[in-house]
Amino acid sequence: MTLMRPMRGLWELNREFERMFNELAGSLFGARSLLSSGRGTGEDVWVPALEMYARGADLVIRADLPGVRIDDVDITLEGETLTISGVRKGAPEEVSHYLREVPYGAFRRSVAVPEGVEADDVKAHLEDGVLEIVLPGVVREAQPKRIAIEGAATEPAQS
Repeated sequence: MTLMRPMRGLWELNREFERMFNELAGSLFGARSLLSSGRGTGEDVWVPALEMYARGADLVIRADLPGVRIDDVDITLEGETLTISGVRKGAPEEVSHYLREVPYGAFRRSVAVPEGVEADDVKAHLEDGVLEIVLPGVVREAQPKRIAIEGAATEPAQS
């Protein structure tokens, strides 16, 4: 008896579209893209979902990494780019999937952060499949400032 998997081709097509979209976003927006993968590294990686928000003066970045062990995650800060990378292990290769939406293997996600962040000040915590990274004191309230315009004063046109 042969197991039929009619949705397998559709799933693989979906993964290919997702990979192409991530590559396109990376090429359009460069390394500072909110959608960044292993483009240019030869890696086939998946991209974890993120949320970024201010908590007082701190910038908080949360990444969904269910099933990823703390020893399998790396966080790097290079200039104004923070990168989360690692690997989700444990894909059951010996089974025939009816549905497989959970990605396994290498992952990578890079985001732009404000300038002046010191790596020694950044704190990270992984619990219940959520990685929380806190960049303390980097959120500043932007106050609008009026810009003076120089040049010859003009009179309104008279009709």
